[in-house]
Amino acid sequence: MSKGILLVNLGSPDSPNPKDVKKYLGEFLMDERVIDVPLWARNLLVKGIILNTRPKASAKAYQKIWWEEGSPLIVLSERLQEKVQQNVNFPVALAMRYGSMTLKKGLQELVDKGCTEIMTIPLYPQFAMATTETIDVKVDELVAAHFPNVNITRTPAFYHRKDYIDVLSKSIAEKLEGLDYEHILFSYHGVPERHIRKSDISNGNCKMNGKCCFKKGSPQHEFCYRHQCEITTINVAKKLGLKNGTYSTTFQSRLGFDPWLKPYTDRTIERMGKAGIKKMAIVTPAFVSDCLETLEEIAMEGEEIFHEVGGEQFTVIPCLNDRDDFAQVLSNMIEEWVGNGQPSQSSLATTAEKNL
Repeated sequence: MSKGILLVNLGSPDSPNPKDVKKYLGEFLMDERVIDVPLWARNLLVKGIILNTRPKASAKAYQKIWWEEGSPLIVLSERLQEKVQQNVNFPVALAMRYGSMTLKKGLQELVDKGCTEIMTIPLYPQFAMATTETIDVKVDELVAAHFPNVNITRTPAFYHRKDYIDVLSKSIAEKLEGLDYEHILFSYHGVPERHIRKSDISNGNCKMNGKCCFKKGSPQHEFCYRHQCEITTINVAKKLGLKNGTYSTTFQSRLGFDPWLKPYTDRTIERMGKAGIKKMAIVTPAFVSDCLETLEEIAMEGEEIFHEVGGEQFTVIPCLNDRDDFAQVLSNMIEEWVGNGQPSQSSLATTAEKNL
C-alpha cells in the first residue's frame, strides 16, 4: 500500500474582510463539536446572533495580524509542511478543518498521488473534542463517502512525546535567555467544562476540581484535554528547571456564558499585574502555529491588559511554527508509523505522569 501523510490545522478565512470572516465563522461555529448544543439552539445562537454581530469585529482583529502573504496560520502551516516533506520520502499534504483548504482536497491530493494508506496528523499537541475529534470524525465521513479504498491511521495526542517536550522547552529557553522575568504563563485554548465531561471515558470520574488530572493511571487521561495541558506544563517546567510559584497554567479564548476551564488567562494577567508582577512571559502550547488567538488576543490584548494594571515587560513566546526541530518531531512520528504501524510508545515522555 502506498503511504501518505495529511497534516491538519484549524483553518482561516480567505481574507480579513467581514464577508469572508462571516463565512468562516459560520462553518466553524456550526460544528456540533465546537458548539455542542442541539441543532435548533446552535442555529439560533450562531446564525441568529453571532453571525449578525461578530464578523465585523473579528474582521478588524484579523486585519491587525494579517500578513502580506496571507493568513499567518496558513502561511506558517505551509512552511511547516514543506519542511516535513523534505524530511520524508512519502507525499505530505496539508489541509484545514475549516475554510477553503478542505480535508477533502487534502485527501484527494494524496489519493491522486496513489496513496491508499494515509496517516492524519492533527496539529494539536493535546486532544480535544473541538479539535482532534472533529478532524477524526470528518475524515471518517469523507473516506466513507468518497475514498472507500483508503485506510486511515490516526495520530494520538503528542503532548507527552519526549522530542516534542524537548523542542517546546528549547523554544521557550531561547526566548527567555538573558531575560529577567518574574512569572511565565502557559496559556492554553479554553474549552467548556462540559467538553471535558463528554470526553470522559471513565463514566463520571472527572470531578472538574483539578485533582483527577493528577490521578495516577486514569484511563480518561487519553482523552482529557485539561490533564494533557497540565502535564505539558509540568514536563516543560521540569525540563527548564522552573521553580514552583514562577509559572502557572491558564486558559484563554472563552466564548459565551457557560463555565469554561479555569483559571482564565485574561483575568490572571490582570490579577498578577495588580499584585505587583512587573515582568511576565507567556507561551501558548495548545497552538503550534501563531494565529489570531496568539498574535492578537495574547500579544496585543493581553499586553494591553498587563500594562493597564501596572505591568511593564510582557514577553510573548512564539509558537513552534515552522522550526526545523519541530518539523523533525513530526517527521519522527511519520517514520515510526512507517516502521511500526504507529508512533512508537518508546518515544513518549511520560515523566510527569509516572511521578503522579
